[in-house]
Amino acid sequence: MTVPGWLRMHGFEPFSAANGPGTRAVIWVQGCTLSCPGCFNPETHARAGEEVEEVEVAELYDRVAGLADRVEGVTITGGEPLQQRGAVLELLRRIRGGTGLSTILFTGYDWPEVRRMRELDELRRCVDVLLAGRYREDRRVASGLRGSDNKTVRLFSERYTRADLDAVPEAEVIVRPDGRVTLTGIDPPTGW
Repeated sequence: MTVPGWLRMHGFEPFSAANGPGTRAVIWVQGCTLSCPGCFNPETHARAGEEVEEVEVAELYDRVAGLADRVEGVTITGGEPLQQRGAVLELLRRIRGGTGLSTILFTGYDWPEVRRMRELDELRRCVDVLLAGRYREDRRVASGLRGSDNKTVRLFSERYTRADLDAVPEAEVIVRPDGRVTLTGIDPPTGW
């Protein structure tokens, strides 16, 4: 269990074009207990005995703030970000108050579950776009930032429209100078 000042993190991508409108920093949190069949990020689920990177929220905010002149926003996905609500909300508050960057949050919780969370009002203030709902393999669409058509899209600000989300590429392949490859997006390629 993390405390609000620390976040269990799976990964960080400073420049992505497939995780929301514009170029975005992406944070993948580590840990999810929702067990959606067919999830394409199972490596972000906690495993017994696995070492997990815990990052101080202030340090992660500094990393994001250092990119503010080169990215349009930040996307937080997972794993399950709302299973670390304290730390995620602290990070979102800092981003909202200190950078002017847009924020997108993916959650496997469906909208009625999110609405029951006591942090809902704060979440609305800190997030521009919330994509909510468990992935359903039998309802796969992989477009408009939705993996399956049961996922709902909540626009909490006027920063983006559904058309903006629909224009985001479904996938990207990022090759780093050291040869590491990241496959990302709502429909990342497989078989690499």
